[in-house]
Amino acid sequence: MTLRLAGVRKSYGAVTALAGVDLEVGEGELLAVVGPSGSGKSTLLRVVAGLEPLTEGRVLIGGRDVTRLPPHRRDVAMVFQDYALYPHMTVRGNLSFGPRLRRQATTDTRERVERLSGQLGLAGLLDRYPDQLSGGQQQRVALARAMLREPRVYLFDEPLASLDAQLRAAARAEIVELHRRLGTTTLHVTHDQAEAMTVGDRVAVLADGALQQVGPPQQLYDEPANSFVARFLGSPPMNLLPGGGVLGGVAGTLVGVRPEDLELDPTGPIEGEVVVVEPLGSETVLAVAVADHRLAVRTGPRAPQRPGERVRLAVDPARRHVFDATTGARQ
Repeated sequence: MTLRLAGVRKSYGAVTALAGVDLEVGEGELLAVVGPSGSGKSTLLRVVAGLEPLTEGRVLIGGRDVTRLPPHRRDVAMVFQDYALYPHMTVRGNLSFGPRLRRQATTDTRERVERLSGQLGLAGLLDRYPDQLSGGQQQRVALARAMLREPRVYLFDEPLASLDAQLRAAARAEIVELHRRLGTTTLHVTHDQAEAMTVGDRVAVLADGALQQVGPPQQLYDEPANSFVARFLGSPPMNLLPGGGVLGGVAGTLVGVRPEDLELDPTGPIEGEVVVVEPLGSETVLAVAVADHRLAVRTGPRAPQRPGERVRLAVDPARRHVFDATTGARQ
């Protein structure tokens, strides 16, 4: 089932939350939408779900215009950050409540609850209450509740934001595996670039209500369409300096280099001083002061450099990215 947004605009008085968004999610695709706070991500989901009326544009699901349909007639299921589980119901009760309201057959509901709970590792938790579950387990219950709807489209609104780092990593893998098994069209919104790059078949970067770039995760990382995407994707982010300076290039441009593309080289043309060393186990990130700038350099584990040490750096010109200094567009 495809999902398409055509010229979608959403304004709140003088504030524009979505500025003419055109976006298509293919049948069975998981599209991750990522952007900073206030970029319009959650508004986008609410518009698709029918929780917010459009100012302009159309929403189509499976080729059918659902722009003016109420939420319950769009056949979408939404998973929120806060899970919204009923505290007085067991896991089984939370999962069965929706089908019971829709007057679905009790036997069929019971079988589907058992099957889904097995798929999501909840089989041994069906008689527990939400306050007896970990954050990761509550998140899986919320996912299972949405999946019981068997909707045409899933909408995930920062479903992992409340989990700690270790649980988030495990939950990302679970979402990827579940999507592989179910193949349901999914729009997944997050502020976490690692989450977007991990779960998305494609990634859409949103800023100030406008799409900046849409494509496969690696393509966005390797070929950012503008300086915003270059800065936003990557940790540490891309080094961006004025052209004609330390990283070369010409005036009127921004020249960018990923931290992993800067090499420690005793004969390199760039000289600087190590000011910060971040040992991260599998790698080390150095902050190197060069002239009036600071460059992030990703090196291997157990790097011998220390703060105050002078180093020289080199960069392959083919690994540089050049952007217009005024518009930010890739050149």
